[in-house]
Amino acid sequence: MKIALGIDTGGTFTDAVLVEYETNRVLASAKALTTKHDLSIGIREAVDRVLEDTRLDVHLVSLSTTLATNAIVEDKGAPVCVLLIGYEGRLDGTVDIGEALGTTRYVRIPGGHRANGEAWEPLDVEAAREAIRQQASHVAALAISGYFGTRNPSHELEVKRMAREMVDLPVTCGHELTHRLDALRRAATVALNARLIPLICELIDAVEATLVEQGIDAPLMVVKGDGSLIRSAVARERPVETILSGPAASVVGARALSHDDDLVVVDMGGTTTDIAAIEGGRPRLSTQGARVGRWRTMVEAIDAHTVGLGGDSEVWFNHDGELHVGPERMVPLCFLAAQYPQVRGMLEGGELEGPDQEGFLLLQRHDWDANDGHPPFVRRLWDVLREGPCSLARVHRLMEYPRFYARHLRNLERRGLVVRAGFTPTDAAHVLGHYGEWDAEASRLAAERLGTYFDMDVEALCEDVLQRTSERIATEIAHKLLDDEGYEGNGDPSGMDSFLLDLALCSQASSSLRCQIMLQPQLVGIGAPVETYFPRVQDLLHGTLHIPQHAEVANALGAVAGSVVSRVHVLIVPDEDAGLFRVHFPDQLRDCGTLDEALACAKARGRALALGEARRAGAEDVRVQVERRDQRAPVATGWGEELYLQTSLDVTAVGRPRLARGDDG
Repeated sequence: MKIALGIDTGGTFTDAVLVEYETNRVLASAKALTTKHDLSIGIREAVDRVLEDTRLDVHLVSLSTTLATNAIVEDKGAPVCVLLIGYEGRLDGTVDIGEALGTTRYVRIPGGHRANGEAWEPLDVEAAREAIRQQASHVAALAISGYFGTRNPSHELEVKRMAREMVDLPVTCGHELTHRLDALRRAATVALNARLIPLICELIDAVEATLVEQGIDAPLMVVKGDGSLIRSAVARERPVETILSGPAASVVGARALSHDDDLVVVDMGGTTTDIAAIEGGRPRLSTQGARVGRWRTMVEAIDAHTVGLGGDSEVWFNHDGELHVGPERMVPLCFLAAQYPQVRGMLEGGELEGPDQEGFLLLQRHDWDANDGHPPFVRRLWDVLREGPCSLARVHRLMEYPRFYARHLRNLERRGLVVRAGFTPTDAAHVLGHYGEWDAEASRLAAERLGTYFDMDVEALCEDVLQRTSERIATEIAHKLLDDEGYEGNGDPSGMDSFLLDLALCSQASSSLRCQIMLQPQLVGIGAPVETYFPRVQDLLHGTLHIPQHAEVANALGAVAGSVVSRVHVLIVPDEDAGLFRVHFPDQLRDCGTLDEALACAKARGRALALGEARRAGAEDVRVQVERRDQRAPVATGWGEELYLQTSLDVTAVGRPRLARGDDG
């Protein structure tokens, strides 16, 4: 029996599963808290737990990780320099290049190409060498982007060769990541990739060390944003391709558990809810490239809609006493009290003061220096938090000037040094008996206090929290499907679509009209909290719901259920002046005398490139498919005549991950 170990790092929990590889049957699963400041800690704990008391040999390990996504959103990463070849004078003068690239370290080097692959001007080799010499000691990686580098990568490749001869730094070229045009966005994508290389290498090193500790000698794969897998060695070179790895793994896992071709997959975790569609058995991909935070990348990834809503979202009331859920995440009070029994006493003793201070602060990392550029109150706070959770009321007293120091406190939270705890949907579910894992009495005490402020019965308050959460999920599903179908008006709070959705899905909406939504595809709910919320979501959307067995660890299953996929794009363009057909491969140009010759060359070499890339990514038993698209335009003066413009070939190689060769084969 072949065994695979799947690992998924979510916003709240890190999951690990042992899977029978041929059938996707889950043999064992385990969870650990995700340690955002160092993901490897949570990974090691989850792996240790799932392997406890097992003697099974592991033949494959695969990891889906939030590292790249979180680093981009939080603007983290290593210092890099971007070498821009042929950009001088070819960009809009109003463009802020540093802002677009996310770094002020960029150097413009003469060179670059035209759209037909001909040189714009010769590459200035000495300028490239000087830029590498000057920047190498200040950065951790280099990114190279040539103007029209996807039509002719020769200048990018030459500068990369020079850089590798001169310095011992990771180097990435734009043409290695995408075939699409849009020079500045391609440069930004390769800059992001370079920034992420040291981070992903550190994580992979830690995971590999954990496997060594467990005596596991098996290939380590990483989930890409499109749900396919790559060897960890390739992920070290192209970490930007792992953005949205988690949502991609959830979609693959849901497909493996559901065995249906048309699905709406909703993955609800503690921090976020991800919504994506599967059509004809394939995940819907973003045609414009994955968007993460303010960045629109050129990375092909799952077309997922992510909303800041989960079981651990903050429950809060506005000034009008209206209840809201999210988007901020908090540690549930039931979990906090289970870890720190004194919390229940603090809830009983009246230490909290008012609805704005109904919560706690606790230390998440003990290794930071409270004297490092922080105001004096931070040192006092650190000394208190070392003893355990501190009520927000006491935190405000320690601050002396709460409004002035509020930004310092938020900065500590953003850096993951401290974290807030408060009333969440998870607490409401504990009060109502849907969960019983942690301290339900602490949740009830907190609900009683909130109910006192807003004149609400405890059960009614908790039911309202679960209902509002379910309504929000249903609304986001509807918006996502409208967006997929090209409806441009959705998302405007004052628009007709939002008004009608409120009527259909929100219990607080009032009108003389009635409206219903009917979901056509099957809804698949995965994630730990789905049993509590999704029956309500199903009722709101009047659809069919499937919550598969092992839905709580579907992401980790998806990490090992995917295939290795390699895609190569080849473009054939006629050059009438030269009387030939130019074939643009990812790594070079070739000229052919006839279209048939060009097509034969493109297919043969395209297949070889895709096959080689798939094997390098860790695939075996590879199948290759070629999709051809001809582009023609009508001749203005003719009748029914067309002008041949170009041909594009998309060559796709698909294979299963190469397994360790154990005693059973």
